[in-house]
Amino acid sequence: MRRVALALSGIVKAHGDTAVLRGLDLEVLEGELFVLLGPSGCGKTTLLRAVAGLTALDAGTIVLDRNDITKIPAEARNVAMVFQDYALYPHMTVWNNLAFGLKRHRVPREEIPQRIARVTRMLGIEPLIARKPHQLSGGQQQRVALGRAIVREPALFLMDEPLSNLDAQVRANTRAELKELQRRLGVTTLYVTHDQIEAMTLADRLAVLNHGRLEQVGAPLEVYRAPATLFVAQFLSSPRLNLLAGELVVGPEGAGVRTAVALFPISGVAGARGKVRVGIRPEWLRLSTQPIPGGIPLEVALVEPLGAEVLVHARWPGGDLVARAPADLPAREGGPVWIDADASRVDLFDEAGRRLAADPSPDRKEIPRPDSASRP
Repeated sequence: MRRVALALSGIVKAHGDTAVLRGLDLEVLEGELFVLLGPSGCGKTTLLRAVAGLTALDAGTIVLDRNDITKIPAEARNVAMVFQDYALYPHMTVWNNLAFGLKRHRVPREEIPQRIARVTRMLGIEPLIARKPHQLSGGQQQRVALGRAIVREPALFLMDEPLSNLDAQVRANTRAELKELQRRLGVTTLYVTHDQIEAMTLADRLAVLNHGRLEQVGAPLEVYRAPATLFVAQFLSSPRLNLLAGELVVGPEGAGVRTAVALFPISGVAGARGKVRVGIRPEWLRLSTQPIPGGIPLEVALVEPLGAEVLVHARWPGGDLVARAPADLPAREGGPVWIDADASRVDLFDEAGRRLAADPSPDRKEIPRPDSASRP
């Protein structure tokens, strides 16, 4: 079992009357790539800067490798940070950018070329060492920024949305390279992003932040499959989560949750009553342009082609449902579509947004069509 490399306890930070971090506790394991995920303003970059020593805390402790570094100056912490804007020195060559931090930390002169050679070879930037930042592409600048962190050989990498300035294709390639590189180096890494895909693909574990509080911590698929709150479910859904108002009911055939679109049979909510919110991910809906048993007939409002698949917006009286479908689905705007929602693939939340401990029914039942459903 891996030991805890970074421990944050009771972290509090405010700017004036505005609370940014609210008593946050978090542990990152040795060698782990841990992702802080959340929207802009949730406190994730403030937390990263606090660990780096660039932001002073109002309360709390930061322990790195069993040493309390809360009051230690930034330059004395054994951490290296990669910034969103790369922060390369424009008047220096790549070689000098890589060497600068080593000289400041008084690495022996004869060791500096060896470290730089090893890192430039690892990152494939050997041909660039004589260039200055303005002579590099965005992807090349990002590699140099990563190299500057790696060459330090720190106990902890801190990465603040390091891929956000790259175009989509370069970003995807660099993301895969970064994950492989982190695995190879084995250095504990705390990575900040607002991008759900980036978090899911990179993280060993992730934490979802909202208004300075942790909503949920866990492995990416665990958090995706069992979101602890409605906020987590919505934030980790792309395209947006289908959210329906519902009511828990008990009938002759057992418990269920009734919505304006369908009745979902469920189990594991004995004694529960009242209003709930039902979350259905677009990939959990099945579509057909022909009638299907138990299917709900709706009208296609919009079709968004995405290449290998399409997003179909189906209109019902209370709004629309978004569903993923194969690209060859012959859906057309204004035409009919039948939607089948699997009762075993819904998330239930109470009115406060907390997940209900409801296990979906293992028995697939036909979903009756409500009278209020629109007919194409």
